[in-house]
Amino acid sequence: MPAATAEQSYERDPRKSRLARIIEEKSLIRGPEMRLASGAVSNFYFDMKPTTFDPEGANLIAELILEMLPLDKVDLIGGLEMGAVPIIACACQNSAATKPISGFFVRKQEKEHGTRRLIEGIAADETLTGKRAVFLDDVTTTGGSVLKAIEAARREGCIVDQVITVVDRLEGAKENLAQHGVQLIALLTADDFAL
Repeated sequence: MPAATAEQSYERDPRKSRLARIIEEKSLIRGPEMRLASGAVSNFYFDMKPTTFDPEGANLIAELILEMLPLDKVDLIGGLEMGAVPIIACACQNSAATKPISGFFVRKQEKEHGTRRLIEGIAADETLTGKRAVFLDDVTTTGGSVLKAIEAARREGCIVDQVITVVDRLEGAKENLAQHGVQLIALLTADDFAL
């Protein structure tokens, strides 16, 4: 994988360059082999929670995502717990200043108490049927995790054909999601970091 700096890749948008630096400082772990959600093993790992819970990092992510959303064609934003939850929450909050957009998240498994729901954030009297959602993700590798969440939303009648990820590891997610009618857009890719 060719190394490139965020400054080289995103000279036209200093916000992406700044986000890459925050991720490099707070969320990129290099070292011994680590197992990824995809099952693959890697010597680098993006633990995005320190960035998505950082005030500047969270704001930059939300701002960039909201600019990419076709707000006139999207009803909701969604994603899989846990990585997408802070991103969805921050984007929903930031959207209040322009065109408010609500969000939801898909649990990895149904709750065993209370509402026993798999999809959270939608009021009990609401439905996803016929609503168009863009899914958000913190990191994509093969796209398998976000695809499971998309399939759960689709079973509820939701239309999902786009995912915006903060970092794409460039390990097949774009191609795998495309096979399921989903376009992947990345704010940054693994090529934006010296790996």
